[in-house]
Amino acid sequence: METIGADLREMIRTPLAPAHVEALRAAGTIVDYPAGTMVAKVGDPFDRFTYVLDGEVEVVNPFTDERHLPSTLGATQFMGEIAFLNGGSWSLAMRTVRDTRVIEVPREAMLTLMSQIPEMSDIIITVFSARRRRQLDDRDSSLVLIGEEQDRNLREIAAFASRNRIPYQSLRLGSPEAAATASACTIDAGKPALIFGRDTVVEDPTPDKVARLLGLNRDLQNDESFQLLIVGGGPAGVAAGVYAGAEGLCALVIEDVAIGGQAGTSSRVENYMGFPTGISGADLVWRGEVQAMKFGTRFAMPRRVTSLDKLDGGDFCTTFDNGQRVRAPAVVVATGVQYRRLPIPRLAEFEGAGVYYAATEVEARYCRGTEAIVIGGGNSAGQAAMYLSRSARAVRLLVRGSSLAASMSSYLSSRLEADPAITIDYGAEVCALHGGETLQGVTLRDVAGGATRDVPTRAVFIMVGAAPNTGWLSGLVALDSKGFVLTGAAAGAASPYATSQPGIFAVGDVRAGSVKRVASAVGEGSVVISKVWDFVNSSQ
Repeated sequence: METIGADLREMIRTPLAPAHVEALRAAGTIVDYPAGTMVAKVGDPFDRFTYVLDGEVEVVNPFTDERHLPSTLGATQFMGEIAFLNGGSWSLAMRTVRDTRVIEVPREAMLTLMSQIPEMSDIIITVFSARRRRQLDDRDSSLVLIGEEQDRNLREIAAFASRNRIPYQSLRLGSPEAAATASACTIDAGKPALIFGRDTVVEDPTPDKVARLLGLNRDLQNDESFQLLIVGGGPAGVAAGVYAGAEGLCALVIEDVAIGGQAGTSSRVENYMGFPTGISGADLVWRGEVQAMKFGTRFAMPRRVTSLDKLDGGDFCTTFDNGQRVRAPAVVVATGVQYRRLPIPRLAEFEGAGVYYAATEVEARYCRGTEAIVIGGGNSAGQAAMYLSRSARAVRLLVRGSSLAASMSSYLSSRLEADPAITIDYGAEVCALHGGETLQGVTLRDVAGGATRDVPTRAVFIMVGAAPNTGWLSGLVALDSKGFVLTGAAAGAASPYATSQPGIFAVGDVRAGSVKRVASAVGEGSVVISKVWDFVNSSQ
């Protein structure tokens, strides 16, 4: 892939060492490509690692067949994207500029080499990560959304891609860029569309279809066996994936929406140790995901687990919403919590069309020129209000109680109260939503007196309540009265994260009595693996 900016500088400073290249030679095959050969096409699986010995390789614009980036790859550099780690698909095409000789190493053999030679692994992952960051910053990808602002399905795709750090382009319907792209794909320029490269136009787009295009679930087989299933891809689940892989466990992390969970929607986490200026929740967990993939942990998403069964042989079997099943002797429950759906008339009608449960850059775009309303009194609501104030005309935070002291960190509430763009309405709630196909306004009600007033808005963010995601556990473990998973002594178990069912562990926000903070979730996900390891090895 491209070598512009930090990527090129990184390769100049730290190319692969001669010993690394010799290891590639021993594990791979030397291949000669004539000039003009497409060595990677959009959507091709990442089934090999390609190191350039001699020649030149360029990134190709799939819609024009012209050179896409000013820089090219030459001798001592290598092709690839971060999706190589999980067996995904190419998002940009590659073509030889002149006769080129390369070393090609099959993906599985390359992953083994990377685990054996950490210095080489560090260089490759650094470059792959830099490439992904450039794609995200430049919105450079063959995944193109035309008319996102007018189509609810495309808005869902945009949110899915953004939260999962998947690069994509969003073109406004009727713009010259959208018209040119539509023409290259021979489709109607006047209708919203989802395109992957020039040859793939997706009908009735869904996150699952996009995940399939990108190869996010390519390697997963029905009834496949693992040593550990981690259900939930938030901070706790990803941390468990990192440590499971590091300890040599064959683990699968299953996530139904986006890696990062609820924490991934946080625009800025300021109280996580080691990041004094803060870091977005999505970026923090994405780093963990890359780290877990480096150790061999696999990810499947979007995949919702609908049920969990214990088989006669002792294994646990999870069934996904598409009917697919996977199994393992141990399960870590890290499904976290979800915001409550408030009992407001027409709520479902406006979800995704003015009512949102996350405040990322995608949702922030819909707030320009309007007063955004955030419902909630916790840290997530406060962070959302601060973030949205950069793009919205104004932000109104609705809090049912009379104070933020009991539910929000002091540093955050102080900032909210000092920000002139943010208004805090205590003792207030939304009682009605108004609009046609999209939200146009709300009615606010004073909780104590009952007085109402109408406020025009195109964006309402609901961040209240904490309902645990435990319905899929099928009664296999004991829950408390609110549906949180009991662990440790409360569940009659010896270890603090073990549940009432041997082999099933729970960490993070879904666990009864947990501290609802990112740092504690990461800690629990890290620590639990020692007990999982003991259980898996004792059951073999």
